[in-house]
Formats: sequence, structure tokens, C-alpha cells
Amino acid sequence: MGFNPRNLQRLGNSIEVTFPTDESGFVGRECPDRACLGYFKVRPGTGLSGPGLKCHCPYCGHTADASDFATPEQVEYAKSIAVRQFTQAFQRDLKQLEFNHRPRPRAFGIGISLKVTPGRPTPIRHYRERSLETHVRCAKCTLDYAIYGWFAFCPDCGEHNSVQVLEKNLEIIAKQLALADSLQDVDLKRLLIEDALENCVSAFDGFARESCRVRAHRSNDPDGAAQISFQNLDRAAHRVRALFGIEFTMCLTENELKSARRYFLRRHLLAHRAGVIDEQYCRDADDNRAILGRRISIASNDVAALVDYIVRLGRSLMQQLPLP
Repeated sequence: MGFNPRNLQRLGNSIEVTFPTDESGFVGRECPDRACLGYFKVRPGTGLSGPGLKCHCPYCGHTADASDFATPEQVEYAKSIAVRQFTQAFQRDLKQLEFNHRPRPRAFGIGISLKVTPGRPTPIRHYRERSLETHVRCAKCTLDYAIYGWFAFCPDCGEHNSVQVLEKNLEIIAKQLALADSLQDVDLKRLLIEDALENCVSAFDGFARESCRVRAHRSNDPDGAAQISFQNLDRAAHRVRALFGIEFTMCLTENELKSARRYFLRRHLLAHRAGVIDEQYCRDADDNRAILGRRISIASNDVAALVDYIVRLGRSLMQQLPLP
């Protein structure tokens, strides 16, 4: 009886393996760029659909086929699945070679038999996906993904989420102001408003830094563009002009720009001088109500005005910066 590998043939030229998801329905991915190797997760069934879609690393932006983003644990898991299916199919095919020839009468009493006894199944290399810090839903393609840190490129459409993060932070600041306005406690109200001002400048600083960092290679000094600070509006505008050749503050009128500068300088006083007015503020802020040695006073509508300025400054920056 000839050997017929029909079970092996049924496997075909490839074995399809479905990777298990974590408790939230996410599957791990790893950037294939050896300079990055960043780990992230995506939720299957969200985002773009269709054949031939590329995957983008959320950290470095590297783009390749989705299959290239398998993690080492997933590769070992897939190998163990494939080996088990192959060995089981091969054992089933070997079973057809079994025979049992009993001794014939008046012969030498010798019988011959062959029996195939399957060994233990190949162990499956199970694994668990890692925990990540931030879950994001892409505002453009609705992919759910998880990352370390805060800022990222969408693994599906490649859209950077810096604007989305800025808008989310500004929404929280608006809620903080609403809470402050509802309070009767004067001291707590003041602290909430001052904290909202600091958060406002910090949100813009983080957004603008990241927006420039991912486009640093499009500037005339990539190292410098990756390190711009936006906590001082005038200095930031000067650096962006020198590095990218754009004027992102032109979206504000002269008076609005003066007010925005003043609010940024007040944030500096809160962060470094406990809110007490110093000579530098008097010199730079163009604030005729400033008295040296006095503590600055910030109203809720001041922060609300700054939120509006930052929305417009952010849009202007994104419209003028080159694509990543």
C-alpha cells in the first residue's frame, strides 16, 4: 500500500492563524524598524477595512505591511500552531501504513505488524499581551488603539493625534472653568482658575512640541526643531519662523496676540514665582495694571479667552507646517 499524504495536502501551502485578543479585544503589534521596535495594540474590527492596507507605527511613523508588525511572541505562537497541525496531519497519514500480518499455519510462527502511536501534541506557545498607558480612538478613521505615552500616529490611517489630544485637553479645561464658576469658596475658585491657565499653556506646549518633532526632518535644523519650547509665545514664534519659515501667530490680531503673550507670561509667574509680579513681567507683558511685588489676578474669562486663542494658534500651526 503506497503512502498517500492526503492530510498534509489538505493543509495547503499556508496555515491561517488567528491571534488571540486581550480582555479588551486588542491585539499586540510591534514596529519592525529595529531602531524603534515600539509595542502597541489595535482593536480588530475598528478603523479601516479592505485588502492590502498598510500599518503605521504610532511612535516613529514607519509604514509596512500589517503582517510585518507581528510581535515575537505572536511569531512563536503561530509557529507552534503550524508545527502541531503539520505533525498531527503527518501522523494521520502515517496511520494508513499500519498493518498486522499474523503468523501462517505450519510456518515459522512469525508475524509482522506496524502500528503508529502518536506522541504528545506539540505544545502551543501561549502568551499575554502587555498593558499600555493610553487608549485612543482615531478621530479620522475610528481605529481603537493603545500606546505608551500620549501622542501617536494612527496605525491605520497614519493621522497624527496631536490635534485630537489638544482638543481633549481644552475640553477638560473648559470643564475646570465651569466647576470654578460654580464654587462659593473664593480660594478654591482662584486655585482652579490658575491651574486651568497653567494647564492651558502646558496643553499647547505639548501639542506644538510634538507637532514640530514629528516634522523635524522637514525643517532646516532637525535637532533644533525637535526641541522647541512653546511656553514663551514670542520665542516660540521666532524659532518656528527660523526653522520652518512660517508665521503661525498671524491668525491673531495685534491686541489678541498681546493678550495671549500676557497670559503665557502669567503662567510663568504662577509656575516659577508663586504668581508674584517681577521686573521681567513688567518689562515684557505690556500690562498697565501690573504692580511690582503684587500677586497677579486671573479671571475665568481670561482663561476662556486663552482657550480660544490656543485653538486658533493650533489650527494655524497645523495648516502651515509641512506634512510629517
